[in-house]
Formats: sequence, structure tokens, C-alpha cells
Amino acid sequence: MRFQDIPGLNKTKKTLSLAVQNQHIAHAQLFVGPSGGAQLAMAHAFVTYLFCKNRTETDSCGVCPSCQKLQRGVHPDLVYVFPTVITKKIKDAESDAFLPDWRKFIQESYFRTLPEWLGYMGAEGNRQGNIPVEETRKLIQKISLKPFEAPFKVVMLWNPETLNAAAGNALLKTLEEPPSSTLFILVCAEPDKLLTTILSRTQRVSVGAVEVEDLADYLVQKADIDAEKAHQIAVNCEGNISEALEKSNSDNLSTTTWFAEWMRAIYARNLTKLVQLADQFDGLAKENQKGILSYSLHIFRQCLYQISDASNLIKSLEKEKAFVDNFSKTLSTDKIAAMTEKISEVHYHLERNARAKMVHLDLSLHLLRVFHTKNS
Repeated sequence: MRFQDIPGLNKTKKTLSLAVQNQHIAHAQLFVGPSGGAQLAMAHAFVTYLFCKNRTETDSCGVCPSCQKLQRGVHPDLVYVFPTVITKKIKDAESDAFLPDWRKFIQESYFRTLPEWLGYMGAEGNRQGNIPVEETRKLIQKISLKPFEAPFKVVMLWNPETLNAAAGNALLKTLEEPPSSTLFILVCAEPDKLLTTILSRTQRVSVGAVEVEDLADYLVQKADIDAEKAHQIAVNCEGNISEALEKSNSDNLSTTTWFAEWMRAIYARNLTKLVQLADQFDGLAKENQKGILSYSLHIFRQCLYQISDASNLIKSLEKEKAFVDNFSKTLSTDKIAAMTEKISEVHYHLERNARAKMVHLDLSLHLLRVFHTKNS
């Protein structure tokens, strides 16, 4: 992974590359970004740049032995630590036991979430991954040896939020007195779940959400989809690149068209059509169902901006902006509040396996009542 492989975030890339060039590298860094965002990719690109033998001012070369080893996840001076669980195949719940699967996992994509990793490793039931205290204690042995090839030995902890109190305290002791040639890189999405003492001993690197335009361009190139669908997905996913890639690769019907048809049926009080749409909704994949609800919330937000004289906040293509302009004329802030509250409630129930047809039809009837209520 190189900086050029990550969409947007040019300011963060420049900051990291300058830190390497000026040799101002903190021994413990915390890469923070949204769930499914670019923080893991950025951390890897940073290490690749740091280890590269022929780096330029802006990026690693990608062809030297060091870059090639990092690309395959086999560099001897990069130690991975990540959440694990006991599975049918592997009873030793430590990172080293899952390294072959981990390497395949990140080579497929560096934009990842913990649920994806748990599914990939074969976690069963409601088991939650965690980093056990034994693993953090063994880090002392792993970092006691000098680097083999690189200027540093790097320990990369992915999702350190899963450290329990004992594991967090064990890590803290290592962070307080690390070997001079060791770097710690913690990659997380929820820093508030970390011990405050760990936060105070790390330099924070904010890897924000990728801008909509940059993410849309990336999806067009990576997933080979048209610009309109790419923009729609980029807006809906709000920085979750993992989710955006998944949606780009699904054969989903046009959410914009589906939503417009749904709202027209509500406007016309067409109950027969609403029943048909509920049947269609029931036949969609769960992620596509949730995608329609998320898109609905997005459109209502745009309408709220429109009627609040904040149209400069609207992030939509021209075709969608025209729909928002017309649709918002039929709404009020009270109606939008009532509708979005119900949509969020249905989203909650869908995630808990409620029958999609029933909750969608109930949602449609609720929106119909709200929509046709006279403004006070």
C-alpha cells in the first residue's frame, strides 16, 4: 500500500511524508479514522514510505525489496497485532496463529472493519474479537530484537479498542519504555474506548473521512461504475470506504429511482403501489434494504437544508438537487423530524432481523400520515 493508492487525504499524506523526511517520528502514534475508513491503509502507506529504499518526496517506490515484502505482509520488521477469537480450526487465539488469513484479508483490501475480519476468520455466533493480555505481554520479546532490515521495528495494532483493561495496562508499560528502534502504530475508529493513559502517550494522526468527490472518483476507477452511482454511494457511506466498495460491487437497483417512486406513491396515497413496494423491499438483500433507508435519511437532510436556506450544504448531483428542490416544497421541519425518526426506528429493527415487508409497509403508512398532515 502506497500513498497514491489512497483516495484524497493529501494533507495527511504530506504531513506523514514530511515527518519521515525530517526524521520527526513519534515512537507511538494513533491513526484515527471513521469505521471502514482509510486509517489502516494510511498506516501501511506510512510504514512503506518509512522502510522504502528509493522513496521520493511524496511516495514510496513500490518496487524495492522492502516495498514488495510489505505489499505481501511478510516484512520481518513489521509485527501485526489484531483482535482474534477461538475458531473450529484455530484454538490459539493470538495474532500469529491467524497471520496467513490476515495477510490475505488486507491484500484484498486495506479498507476494513472488525465485523468483516471476524467473518473472514470464521468467528461463530456472537463472539467478539479481542486482543488478550498474553499477546501484549509477548510484545516485549518480539521488540527486544533489533530490526533485521529496516531502520525501525514497527508494531501495528489494529482495533486496539478491543484491548481489555489488563491488556491495555500491559501495553501501557511497553509504551512507557519502548526500545529506541521500535515504533508503535495503533489504528482505530473509536479512540474514546482506549485507556486515557494510552491516549496521552501516543501522537494522534487524524485520518478523516475521504471527501465525497475523491471517493466517487476512486469508486469509478476501482469498481468500474458510472459517476452518478459512484457519487450517490460516496455521499451515503460518509467516509466508510469499505461499505462504499461493497455497495459498488453489488447489483443494486438505482436507489434514487426507487426512493422517488416510493415518495410518489405516498404523495398519491397509492396504497396498492405501497404494498407492491413493500414486497420489492422484502426481496432485497439486507444491506440494500438498509442502504435505501440510509439514502432516505440523506435526502431528508438535503430537504432540511433546502427549506432552512442552507442550500450551500447540499451535496448532490444536479439531477438529485432538482428532486430535492421540488420535494422539499411539500415538507416542513416538523414533518422531516417525524419522518426521519421513524426511518431510524425501522433501520434499528431491520438490524435485529425484523420482517422487512411488515416494517416497510408500516413505515410507508406512517410517512403517508405525516406527509398529508396539514402544517400548523
